[in-house]
Amino acid sequence: MTEISLADFMAVDIRCGTVIDAQPFPEARKPAIKLWVDFGEEIGVRKSSAQITDHYTPETLVGRKVMAVVNFPPRQIGPFMSEVLVLGYPDADGAIVLAGPDDGFDLPNGARLA
Repeated sequence: MTEISLADFMAVDIRCGTVIDAQPFPEARKPAIKLWVDFGEEIGVRKSSAQITDHYTPETLVGRKVMAVVNFPPRQIGPFMSEVLVLGYPDADGAIVLAGPDDGFDLPNGARLA
């Protein structure tokens, strides 16, 4: 494991946002879902392509709070420009489980991980 400094960590801007739209992404090489995430007034709505089809469908994602890195450069994924990296953890089989705030806590869109 490589150690990093606090300054390195603070350079990564991880924010909480709400999925406002989710659509299938059949053009992706690996199964994925296109997400539109609202990060509040300062950042706005950003798009992401997420390989999360093992545990989620577009219908189950709308309204869900997620965490994402918002200061990586955009990345072209097929015909779709992904602007943020939505975060998750691999389960025992390697399928991604989304990271987000605990249920019952109403974090505002754009809240920064501290």
